[in-house]
Amino acid sequence: MYNEQMIQELRKRWNALQQALAREGGDAILITTNVNLFYVSGRIFSGAAYVRLEGDPLFFVRRPVGLKGGNVIYIRKPEEIAGHLQQRGIPMPAKLFLETDSISYNEYRRYEKIFDPRVVCNGTQLLRGVRSIKTIYEIGRIMRSGVLHARLYERIPSLYRPGMTDTELSIEIERESRRLGSLGIFRIFGQSMEIFMGSLLAGDNADAPSPYDFALGGAGLDASLPVGGNGTPLTDGTSVMVDMGGNFTGYMTDMTRVFSVGKLTDRAYRAHDTALEIQRRIEQTAAPGVPAADLYNLAVRIAADAGLSDYFMGHRQQAGFIGHGIGIEINEAPVLAPRSKEALVPGMVFALEPKFVIPSVGAVGIENSFLVTDNGVEKLTHCEEAIVPLQ
Repeated sequence: MYNEQMIQELRKRWNALQQALAREGGDAILITTNVNLFYVSGRIFSGAAYVRLEGDPLFFVRRPVGLKGGNVIYIRKPEEIAGHLQQRGIPMPAKLFLETDSISYNEYRRYEKIFDPRVVCNGTQLLRGVRSIKTIYEIGRIMRSGVLHARLYERIPSLYRPGMTDTELSIEIERESRRLGSLGIFRIFGQSMEIFMGSLLAGDNADAPSPYDFALGGAGLDASLPVGGNGTPLTDGTSVMVDMGGNFTGYMTDMTRVFSVGKLTDRAYRAHDTALEIQRRIEQTAAPGVPAADLYNLAVRIAADAGLSDYFMGHRQQAGFIGHGIGIEINEAPVLAPRSKEALVPGMVFALEPKFVIPSVGAVGIENSFLVTDNGVEKLTHCEEAIVPLQ
C-alpha cells in the first residue's frame, strides 16, 4: 500500500487526524474522495479509508488490484465494510464523520445505513483543518514545486512571439510546464470551481467577470468554461498576467507574474508597485497568531491610501479575498478574507495575491506562496517580481 519511507510520514497525518477526531468527540471518519485518500494513504485508489480514534486506518479497496498490507481489505461494495469491522472486533461508530461537503446525497444515505451512527458530522471541514498544517515532508514537496514553477516562469519571455494571442502564449506555457514535469491536473475544492492548468489574462479580458471564485476572471474560450484567456491579441500597451498552477509533486504552489507588450500606463506601473508594497507589508506582519482577516484589512487600507481601491482585486467585479491556503488543492485553509475566523499557525502554507485591474491595460500585481514559520513567514516562490517586457 505504501513503502517504509512513507509510513512514518503517514503516521504523523493519522495522529493529527485522530487528535482532531478526539477534540470533536468523534469515533471515526470515513474518507472516500481522491484528495483526502491521497492525504491519508499517499496514493489514489477506489474505495475508502476508515480512520478510528486509535490504531492504524483500514483501507477498503475496490481498485487497483495488487495493493498489499495488513490493513488493506478488498471489497466489492461499501456494504461489506460493516462485516469486516465486526470480524476485527471493532465497534460501529456512534459519532461518524463523513465528507459531507464533497459526497452526494445518495452516498451520504448509503453510508448512514451501513454504519447506523447516532450522529453524522461534517468530516470535510475536519480534514481541511488538519490538512492546513503541513508536515515537513509536505513542505518539501511544495518547495520542490516552487522551484520548478519559478523555472517555468523564467522561460516565459523566450516563449513569446510578436503577433501572438493570449491563447497561443498560454499553450506554449502549458507545454513548457509539462516538459518541466507538471502533472497537468489543477486540483481545486468546490463542485462549482473548475479551470484548466491556470489562466493567462491579457488586456481588458482581465476585467471580464467570471462565475468562479478566483481572484480574477477572464471570459474564456467558450461559455462552458468562462474563465481565462479568450483569444485576445497581445498588442502594444497590453499587460499579460500569468497565473499558472504549479503542480509538479502532487502539492501545489501558486504564483503570478506580469509581463508587458510595449509600455504600460503610469497608473498600471503604480498599481503594480502598490501590490509589491502590500506584499512587503504583509510579509512583515504575518506571523503565528495573526488573524487572516487582519492581513486582508491591511491590504485594503494600502490600496485605499494609494487611491486604487476601485481597481483592487478586480474592477467591474472585485474578489473578496487576497489570499488562500494551498497544498494538495489550490484553495485550502486559511482564507485571507474580511470575515475569516482563522489565524495563522506554523506549518500553514498560503498564497498571497494582491492584484489590480486597470481598464484598457489589463491586470497587474503579484502572487507568491508563503510558509508560516515559528517567527513569521518564508517566501517559497522566487522569480522576478517587476513587470517584464516581452519582445
